[in-house]
Amino acid sequence: MGLLSDPNRRKALTNLLTRLNAPICMVCYLAAIVWFMGLAFEPFTLRTYMSENAMGSTMVEERFSSGERALSLAKEFDAHKRKAGGMPVEWLVKAMQARGLEVFTQSFSRKLPFPDENKERYMVRGTNVYGILRAPRAPRTEALVITAPCSPGNSDNQAVGLLLALAQYFRNQIFWAKDIIFLVNEHDLIGMQAWLEGYHHTNITGVKLKNYLMTQFHNWSIQAALSLELSSDVITSLDLILEGLNGQLPNLDLANLFYAFCQKLGVLCTIQGKLQRNDWDTAEGYTHAAQTMMLMVLKQACGRSWGDHGLFLRYHIEAASIRGINGFRHYKMDVATIGRLLEGMVRKLNNLLERLHQSYFFYLLPSLSRFVSIGYYMPAFGLLAVILLLRALDLWVNLGAPALEAVDGVTEAEQPSGPGVLTVLTPVVISHLTGVALYLLPVHLQEMAVEHFPVSETEAVVLTAVAIYTAGLALPHNTQRLLSGEGTEQGWKVLKLTALLYLAVLLGCTALINFSLGFVLAVTLVPITASMTPHMPKALSALAMVLLSPAFTILYCVFIYQELIEAPVSVGEGWMLFLSVISQGILDHALYGSLVYPLLALFIYPCWLMFWNILFWS
Repeated sequence: MGLLSDPNRRKALTNLLTRLNAPICMVCYLAAIVWFMGLAFEPFTLRTYMSENAMGSTMVEERFSSGERALSLAKEFDAHKRKAGGMPVEWLVKAMQARGLEVFTQSFSRKLPFPDENKERYMVRGTNVYGILRAPRAPRTEALVITAPCSPGNSDNQAVGLLLALAQYFRNQIFWAKDIIFLVNEHDLIGMQAWLEGYHHTNITGVKLKNYLMTQFHNWSIQAALSLELSSDVITSLDLILEGLNGQLPNLDLANLFYAFCQKLGVLCTIQGKLQRNDWDTAEGYTHAAQTMMLMVLKQACGRSWGDHGLFLRYHIEAASIRGINGFRHYKMDVATIGRLLEGMVRKLNNLLERLHQSYFFYLLPSLSRFVSIGYYMPAFGLLAVILLLRALDLWVNLGAPALEAVDGVTEAEQPSGPGVLTVLTPVVISHLTGVALYLLPVHLQEMAVEHFPVSETEAVVLTAVAIYTAGLALPHNTQRLLSGEGTEQGWKVLKLTALLYLAVLLGCTALINFSLGFVLAVTLVPITASMTPHMPKALSALAMVLLSPAFTILYCVFIYQELIEAPVSVGEGWMLFLSVISQGILDHALYGSLVYPLLALFIYPCWLMFWNILFWS
């Protein structure tokens, strides 16, 4: 405190920070990158452990052995699904009733803002079927959910068959302290969103429900949910999927529970589709852990739900998806083993006296046995945020310093005059109006674009967004015309000071909610925005700003993600994936409430435009 309260010491510290501003910023940026990449090194991470006492031991005897019955039910489900051309509602209702469940159905419909060409759908109508196994030894106030999607083709037939076999097996047990809901949802995330909105009596995404769910049981509290996806007839390993909507993650104890039972039953388990390695002290081991962690960062940053479980997290329900994959030819597991794993997990969750809360909600996983807590990875972002604050401090000091001017051979200090309000306000307003246009117009102008150009609705939305984004590059010319020559040296400094503080707040708030998104944006935006001035070479600086803009950040992430999953693509294929990511981001916002697209369109892009205006300041 004495350092800051003493005017002389405070002035000396300020002079030191301004004099060494550029070197300190460079060191902070390099330190942030090194810190982040070092998080994948095993000695710098923590070993996972069970924090919840009720789930601390895996001393549960799993007796599920109805694997053949599950396969038989899967074949029946597939046959009736082919016959019905979709969800076999009547057959599922009868199958669940035969197993002693209270069965309900829910019809829903949803009109998409524009066609989803990836799944070839525009107007979605479907039915969810769910059965409830009542707890024989407890009041009906808490529940667990096990879900399986009804997917087109042969996908997830085994998951539905196993779900029905588990329902029959659980029906004969007397130790359940919570009701268990067995849910088969149609149309993947849309059906799951409809079920959750009906259950909680909300309508936040515009799904039309024919009937709200079980009004007489609305006081249930769902403690946890497990989503099962078995897309292949041959399962070699189980992949745990944690990333949910807007980068939310379930409590780490849920992942620890899955890993503990995989270890107990000898099940091959993966995360991000990658096996765990024990040779952490080798270059290959570190690279493997870094790739796994980077995949989690990229998935979390995109803000979409990577499984049906992701929508539960919005309602503070801890959930995860377990996906069976066929990727390791020397291994194979039967359905009975998967059933025993689910039985063990559900029995442990059945012991909970309260919601999962004792372990971490913010973490990164380089493997299933090691984790990086928020206290370890946040300093990497903090070092990047410090750069913006240091540059803002440097500008603040320069703006307050008197200008030297020679009068009759004598140098005098003259207090600089402040810039006009329009000098700063005009580019800020125009930048945000451009962001509003980028957010609203692509969907609203799709019909006009389809009438005048030979494109589909989806192509019209994406290309309109790209056109508006590109049109924003003309902002400096329009701004200077409105300013009518008011641009001054003090003007761009005030504008940059405002933009730096604005960007620091934006990235800081984003990182608190979704660290991965905030960090990825900071890595690309901080270097160019911190160093941007109107005195730099225009052509080279403009190229650097475009290459480090939000749109190119998404493009880089697409190529990096494809490399990490060992499916590299060409430039043309990468561009098509980039356009698909944009359309999917707009759809996810409209259907499920993903916040990534509005964040980029309404805040990050306008802030970048403010720095673009500084580059061409005159």
